Amino acid sequence: MSYVDKFLSSYKPLIAIPVIITVIALVLLATNGLTQGIDLRGGTNVVIDLHQDTSAQELQSIISNGIGNNQVEVTSIVNQKATVEIAGETDAVKLTNVLAGVGTIESLQSVGALLSERAVTQVYYAIAFAFLFMAITVFIVFRELVPSIAVILAALSDIIIALGGMSLFGIPLSVASVGAILMLIGYSVDTDILLTTRVLKRREGTVNERAIDAMKTGFTMAAAAIASMVTLYLVVIFFMPFAHTLSQIASVLIIGLVADVLATWLMNLGVLRLYMEARR
Repeated sequence: MSYVDKFLSSYKPLIAIPVIITVIALVLLATNGLTQGIDLRGGTNVVIDLHQDTSAQELQSIISNGIGNNQVEVTSIVNQKATVEIAGETDAVKLTNVLAGVGTIESLQSVGALLSERAVTQVYYAIAFAFLFMAITVFIVFRELVPSIAVILAALSDIIIALGGMSLFGIPLSVASVGAILMLIGYSVDTDILLTTRVLKRREGTVNERAIDAMKTGFTMAAAAIASMVTLYLVVIFFMPFAHTLSQIASVLIIGLVADVLATWLMNLGVLRLYMEARR
């Protein structure tokens, strides 16, 4: 018996692994919560052309003390250009006076509280509708309750683990990270439908043989996707540290893609095996 056959024959305890990780992610979300980006919580994003070498800590201290706001974060300093996020409303004139002698404001973009509140509402609607239409599509495709619920639960587990990873590593919830989450929903459903279709719909070979065939395709897809996101993340970190949007998308997708491997090939495959045995 090969290692793959041994793995498939002892599938029942493996279902608990993604379930436990999902529960841990829920605990992280309940205790740590998620940090909202400027585009969702409201605030000001400032790009400053520095006149002299200034560390991130020094610049943060100057701005915080000068405008009386402790929620200031210097996200990057590259080639004498600093990117700063300031929570809440900011007086541009006052900030300009505070930065006199340190640098000049190259660009300033503010997001008001009303706009940010609408953005958060739209984010919730986008995720809810994505799940709703995904669930409807899955039920139409398979027309069987248990496999359809298994696909939906696997996708839900992916998203929860991704959000838990964002909470753990301090990745803010922003328009960029929400886009990555929506992409994860599509990717998760794709791999789960691949597995479910090959195990349930095909008739040639045993259940294990059909599952192994699906795993070969699925692991190839997952490895290619994870490798591309890791490459993107490393390129951004070392060569484009100012491109926060790309790094947020890459980091969320890396966490979610790893979670999808566990949810699809441990939980969903295990549920399908139980379902096939019960149906026989």
